[in-house]
Amino acid sequence: MAAHPGYAIAIHGGAGDLPYWGMTPEKEKQFHAALVRAVEKGLAILKRDGSALDAVEAALIELENEPLFNAGVGSAINSAGKVQMDASIMCSRTMKAGAVAGIGRYRNPVQLARLVMDRSGHVFLAGEGAEMFAREMGLEAVSNEHFKIAERIAWWEDENRGKASSQVQDTGTAGAVALDRQGNLAAATSTGGLMMTRPGRIGDSPVIGAGTYANNDTCAVSCSGAGENIIRAVTAHEISALLKYGKMSLADACEKTMQEKVTPFGGQAGLVALDHEGNIKYVFNTKRMYRGWYHAGEIITRLYPE
Repeated sequence: MAAHPGYAIAIHGGAGDLPYWGMTPEKEKQFHAALVRAVEKGLAILKRDGSALDAVEAALIELENEPLFNAGVGSAINSAGKVQMDASIMCSRTMKAGAVAGIGRYRNPVQLARLVMDRSGHVFLAGEGAEMFAREMGLEAVSNEHFKIAERIAWWEDENRGKASSQVQDTGTAGAVALDRQGNLAAATSTGGLMMTRPGRIGDSPVIGAGTYANNDTCAVSCSGAGENIIRAVTAHEISALLKYGKMSLADACEKTMQEKVTPFGGQAGLVALDHEGNIKYVFNTKRMYRGWYHAGEIITRLYPE
């Protein structure tokens, strides 16, 4: 799909068989409304000639603050009963990037990832070191309980009693890609990981080149799904490489990567990509992918395949 001339933004709220607690018409309305709000946050920045980097950060902060998505508030709970969150952000103009993993006390992981990029001199900080840096940057710490919602707590408790369904595939993640009027791209991804995962497990979301990538010569990409498979496929960079070296279109590169690289590993996955000409492409092999984008003067949202 072609985007609005001059600037563009597209977001996702996760790919998978989601939400694990079921879907109702009322909840569908809540998802659509939340996706619209996130697009609006980024779009407002782009319309006033702000940067794509600021736009993806703003959109993701909105998604992290919304309990419907598995990022920030509403994050998954691991097998030890804790929330551990990951995030990354990348600027295509400078090719700088920032990422954090395994944090559990700071409201907006993408904000911390941006600070890592801008002020740490590093690309990737994890666990205690990332939270120490957050304190140095003056971010307010909160209880790990702040991120837990009732549905996830109930599911976690049932799982520990052996009552939860083994069919649950909870692979939601939040992401955003944007193009600004200066011609710069940016991408960002944030996640609470997988329910009941081993403590310390890190998925694709904070891994530059796997879950997140942006290059002004090609495209910006944010992924969601089974992180282990997305990492092994080096998914986001693979799409960029197909554009740059294979001279493929954005749509063809995304389809080829999903069909020939990601899906053969056996995992559920989805992605959104945006090229330097403003073309947007979503690809997913799951039942649902929550997504929203700006096109021809309006914000469009979808939850299911078209």
